[in-house]
Order: sequence, then C-alpha cells, then structure tokens
Amino acid sequence: MKKILAVDDEQDIRNLLKECLELEGYLVYTAKNGMEAMENIRRNPDLIIMDVNMPDMDGYTVCGKIRDYVDCPILFLTARTQEQDKVSGFQAGGDDYIVKPFGMDELLARVEAHLRREERRQKQRNVYLKGSLAIDFSGRQVLVDGEDAGLTKTEFAIVELLAAHSGQVFEKEQIYERVRGFDGEADASIIAEHVRRVRQKIDKGTKHIETVWGVGYKWIG
Repeated sequence: MKKILAVDDEQDIRNLLKECLELEGYLVYTAKNGMEAMENIRRNPDLIIMDVNMPDMDGYTVCGKIRDYVDCPILFLTARTQEQDKVSGFQAGGDDYIVKPFGMDELLARVEAHLRREERRQKQRNVYLKGSLAIDFSGRQVLVDGEDAGLTKTEFAIVELLAAHSGQVFEKEQIYERVRGFDGEADASIIAEHVRRVRQKIDKGTKHIETVWGVGYKWIG
C-alpha cells in the first residue's frame, strides 16, 4: 500500500484529500502545517501533496528543508498562478504544481503518474554493475567478483547514496545526515572512516569512490 502525506492548513481540504485517496487504496497521513509535515517524514511517504500557503512555514520552505532527506515526488497544491511561483516550486525541489481549485480526477491522475514513474525509476536502479562490482539495491548487498563484500548497514547506505547519484559530490556532513537519519548530528570523521573501510572491501583494482578534497566524496560510474 502506497503511503501519501497530505499537507494543508485547511481542514476541509485535508479531509477531502484523505477520503478520496483512501478510496483509491492509498494509506494517507495528514499534516496541518510545516512543522507537522516535517515530523511525518519519519513515516517515509511514497508521495507528498504540499500546500504552499501555510501560516508558520510555507510549502517551498518545507520542501527545501526536507528534500535532502526524502526522494519521493512532491506535488505542490496552491492558489498561486504566476509563472514565477511555479518556478520557485520547482527550484525548491517540487515535482509538480496543481492549482486550486482543482478537480480530484486530475489530482488522482497526477498522483498515479508520479508513483508509476517512481516505480520505474526504482526498478531501473535495483541493480548496478561496474566491472567486478555488483550492487543489489533491493537485496541491500554488494558483491565483488560474485562474493559478498560484507558491508555493514551504514557502509551499504553510503554506497547506495553515492552510487545512486553517480558524479554528484556529497559533503561528509551531508552523507552523515542522509545515512544516519534526519535528526543525526553530522560527524565528518566517522564518515571518513566508513569510506576507508568501504574502499578496502570493494576497490579490487578499480576505484569507485573519489575524494573531492576539502569537500567530500563522489561515486565514479
């Protein structure tokens, strides 16, 4: 059952979204403001419907704060119609923009389309192959020459993050926060040690993780 987080400061809209989405078979969580939305990230939603105009923290701000920790589609729901508003939404990390008043048929169709696209993306990245290295994302296992590399949970999380974003540079603090959770306090020295151990286990004649001096690490793929 796919999980959807619906965030809106209007109770009637929250109730409407919850009722209609549950009729389609989704598990729906609701939040009435930005702080509640951030607290509900721990539920690992498959998609977020986010109102832009909220009193304590607008949707763009919430999106910007959580985007480094959630990879699911985020659909903005708002009465703003200016092109710059849409641009701001996409720049904040949103994936779609639905203007109020909206039709439920259109919203449901967009939700389904984004979830299907996400499923295809996940399937495409289920297995990564490079030379003698194989990463089974579904099985959470790394193989070298067909043998289990013996990565710990944290070590695999680092490999998963870097390999899934090949070529992107991540600061050590970013890596720590991503693999240890939203509330983690960054510790760069711990990440450096984990990366050293990962390299010992998977670099069998081929370098996979490159150090970007003064910044962090990136995956070479």
